[in-house]
Amino acid sequence: MKFTKTEVGQKAFKERSPLFSARQRSAFILFDGQKTADQVLSATAGMGVTQADLEHLVEQGFLSPEMNPANDSKPLSIVATAEAVGLAEQSAMPAQPVSDRTPQQRYSDAKPIATKLTAGLGLRGFMLNLSVESAAGYDDLLALLPKIQDAVGTKACRELERALKG
Repeated sequence: MKFTKTEVGQKAFKERSPLFSARQRSAFILFDGQKTADQVLSATAGMGVTQADLEHLVEQGFLSPEMNPANDSKPLSIVATAEAVGLAEQSAMPAQPVSDRTPQQRYSDAKPIATKLTAGLGLRGFMLNLSVESAAGYDDLLALLPKIQDAVGTKACRELERALKG
């Protein structure tokens, strides 16, 4: 399936939105409406980009399925579009119990929150923000939780803690 960048995605990319991880930014650049999702995944596999990253980009409205040139009113895959909508609806649901969520899901939920919290610290949180940006997975982000709590306060970190642990 082919995807194109949306205006929302381009704006978020330019503004360095915390909803983009470094890996997702790399993949986003490659979507031009010509390359398939499989081609982009293959090209970015060395950076650790996964199908979940692409689903996140669709869920956030940063990418949309390329329209079929023979019939501009229908996407190439209605099933994939329906799945993307289903993912968006799932993300609006309350956090699931720990046993139902994988570390990758917890990481995907927590990374934008951690980025927002540390970016709000300005220069005094610059190094912590860099640590959050370079966190490669759930374990790295979980290890940074105490430092983020010390910097912004426990109360401000409740949402982050729920995303990581809840």
